Amino acid sequence: MATWSNLGFQDSNSPLMEQLTFFHDHSLLILVMITTLVGYLMAALFFNSYVNRVLLQGQAIEVIWTVLPAVTLIFIALPSLRLLYMLDEVSNPAVTLKTIGHQWYWSYEYSDFLQLEFDSYMIPTSDLPDSGFRLLDVDNRIVLPMKTQIRILISAADVLHSWALPSLGVKVDAMPGRLNQTSFFINRPGLLYGQCSEICGANHSFMPIVIESVPTNIFLSWASKMSSS
Repeated sequence: MATWSNLGFQDSNSPLMEQLTFFHDHSLLILVMITTLVGYLMAALFFNSYVNRVLLQGQAIEVIWTVLPAVTLIFIALPSLRLLYMLDEVSNPAVTLKTIGHQWYWSYEYSDFLQLEFDSYMIPTSDLPDSGFRLLDVDNRIVLPMKTQIRILISAADVLHSWALPSLGVKVDAMPGRLNQTSFFINRPGLLYGQCSEICGANHSFMPIVIESVPTNIFLSWASKMSSS
């Protein structure tokens, strides 16, 4: 999870977030190169005392400064489009999780192979255990198996919400009357924290998201225990 000292992204917990991080670094490198070149040219012009009074046109330089930006945009656009299609793809999910945003909590439903649903509220600071994180921990965590393709269906019961988990590279709008979907693959165990990312009212900042990523056998035992209780 992110802390006050983080200047970059959170550590990725999914292959898609790894690719997003690589694309960010790739684009940032190109931007740094362009900024350095433009800064050098501007500095050179400021300190250049020579003036060419008969200069009317320069076909060669005009071709160069037209072709180079076009090539640069191609190097940015191709990996960007590849990532866009990867993010939209939902392929053969093993587990489907239904999520509904409310003012101001989330409700979840596992309906693939069992009837299990629950609401997830933020734990107030007064009830928070010593190991908890303020404004981020919830009373009922989402438990999901790692190294499994997960599909999530997202909607809202009242106003616009947004289900976002930065370490998975997931941010999907929850809209009343509309069903959005996305998929992700968690590649390691642990606790993943997120929050609603759409201003949805007075308690918008108090509806966090917590995923507990566990091995498949632990997930199955948890699901059987929850469905029988």
